[in-house]
Amino acid sequence: MYPESTTGSPARLSLRQTGSPGMIYRHLFCRNLGKSGLRVSCLGLGELPLPGFRLNMAEQLMTLAYDNGINLFDTAEVYAAGNCDGNMTSFPLFYRRSSLVITTKIFWGGKCLVTVLMSSSLGLKASLERLQLEYVDVVFANRPDPNTPMEGLIFRNTSSQTFISTLHFTVRAMTSMEIMEAYSVARQFNLIPPICEQAEYHMFQREKVEVQLPELFHKIGVGAMTWSPLACGIVSGKYDSGIPPYSRASLKGYQWLKDKILSEEGRRQQAKLKELQAIAERLGCTLPQLAIAWCLRNEGVSSVLLGASNADQLMENIGAIQVLPKLSSSIIHEIDSILGNKPYSKKDYRS
Repeated sequence: MYPESTTGSPARLSLRQTGSPGMIYRHLFCRNLGKSGLRVSCLGLGELPLPGFRLNMAEQLMTLAYDNGINLFDTAEVYAAGNCDGNMTSFPLFYRRSSLVITTKIFWGGKCLVTVLMSSSLGLKASLERLQLEYVDVVFANRPDPNTPMEGLIFRNTSSQTFISTLHFTVRAMTSMEIMEAYSVARQFNLIPPICEQAEYHMFQREKVEVQLPELFHKIGVGAMTWSPLACGIVSGKYDSGIPPYSRASLKGYQWLKDKILSEEGRRQQAKLKELQAIAERLGCTLPQLAIAWCLRNEGVSSVLLGASNADQLMENIGAIQVLPKLSSSIIHEIDSILGNKPYSKKDYRS
């Protein structure tokens, strides 16, 4: 039985019960966001700010995602030059708002060069106007401002609905100590403390999610919403023979990605991916599906955010949930042996 907060109409329930590939939830894979009571699908859909991304395609992908059990949609004020969250303007009108979990990330507040305290308020207001919504479920602060005290980063609950005030800081911008400080300040002012951290997580980026965030989860209940499970396409295997035309690494503005792929470390990663491709073939899945399922197998991850530029890619990525039951301990050990980068913590946070 699917939880009421994540289902659509009775017709959609019927589809899932009669063999649709829909979302596997936590007792069938639905997960709480950290230790909060907010339930999110284990896969979420993030927005793609790539050049030429059509708004009608965004609506198509969001509808397809929802019809396949995804209830989490992540956006931000800066994606697609400030037009990304506007992609969702008409989408919620087709569904009960309470069946969606919509997040946004703010910091700059548009083009105003003001302090983060002012720009965050403006950014949230502008984001809600673009979304044409009264509230969002989670607000992330894209980064801290050294000129603004931590007290200025805490948003008060501004809605009587399910709006959850929270903080988010990127892996490069916020340390565990700073998140603990944010938690303490929220408690001091009787506000909702941070419940979630967004972090990059994939086969070649593991330290933050596997070592640092488990400590925060057990101490203060901060969960992990992870992004880039395919490492900007690197883990998909499409760069094993160089840079294909029209791939992300071939686009203007992505020279950093091209350099990364063509570096010595990038060549070593591609060699490892060829070994992982053999595992994927044994499991009857694609390499991207294996990579996403590998992220999902981490119980500390509340949801993995997917990116997609077309319907086929999205459906392939959603298919990763069918691979998850196949990831036995022996398969995980084999993957770890190939990657050779498993981080180890000095503490056992399960005790």
